[in-house]
Amino acid sequence: MNSVAGPSITAIGGGHGLAATLGALRLLTPEVTAIVSIADDGGSSGRLRSELGIAPPGDLRKAIVALSDPASVLARALVERFEGGAMDGHAFGNLLIAAMAGLEGDLVRAIEEVMRLVGAVGQVVPATASAVTLRGETEAGGVVEGQVAVMGTSGLCRVTTVPEDPEVPREALDAIAASDATVLGPGSLYTSVLAAAATPAVVKALADRDSPLIYICNLRPQVPETEGIDAAGHLEVVRRHGIEPDVVIFDPDTICGEGLGSIGVAASLARRSGLAHEPRALATALASLRCWPGAGSA
Repeated sequence: MNSVAGPSITAIGGGHGLAATLGALRLLTPEVTAIVSIADDGGSSGRLRSELGIAPPGDLRKAIVALSDPASVLARALVERFEGGAMDGHAFGNLLIAAMAGLEGDLVRAIEEVMRLVGAVGQVVPATASAVTLRGETEAGGVVEGQVAVMGTSGLCRVTTVPEDPEVPREALDAIAASDATVLGPGSLYTSVLAAAATPAVVKALADRDSPLIYICNLRPQVPETEGIDAAGHLEVVRRHGIEPDVVIFDPDTICGEGLGSIGVAASLARRSGLAHEPRALATALASLRCWPGAGSA
């Protein structure tokens, strides 16, 4: 499966966590596929989803920027937000993706065109063929719907989507099957990572894979979504959704890794602020794994 340019890696998730992973992977290989959640219903993305009936573009935009040419002025413009008036809060990149989706009549093709414009490597694919609604279940038996609502709920035990078995783009499933490794996370456990990975088609593709699955744990619990959950708790939740990682990477300076057993790998991952993953540190940690494609080869 390895290419001359580098190993083929698939990364699954959403938000800033997935963007950090993509920044790390770009240092290791240009053969990267990002499978991105489109369950968002808040902020600029939520407004565009509600007003235009389109897939929320925010997490797609973040992934495109992470894989873009660092010298691209347009890529820098994608993150700029309008201030004041009816456009207040909208990121230019969200509007560009929405416009391209209208022109192309297909979200995957629209993303490809935006990536071409910003000189991005790899590919970015939505985790579902159309927008989904996230549905969270609590240990007490409660149910909440919508990403924002799930993010603000404590005591979660499971998430699903509405519809429960949404169509997943063939490009996403093919990428998982063909990858030399798949990376899950980091990011909000229920509302970014599992929002992208817990659909039946993706769960099956991950179960059928022939390559390593690496889970990157968040730096710390996210209140209230994962309040009181350590790295082993993250692993338990991921397994509860039918996903079995081969490795769990965690930063021992920010989150407890006890209970992970032999699949736990401790590494320094945080930026100096301690609030986010540092892409270069994450790239070093990934490349040092014994299961990383090409590790130990001459």
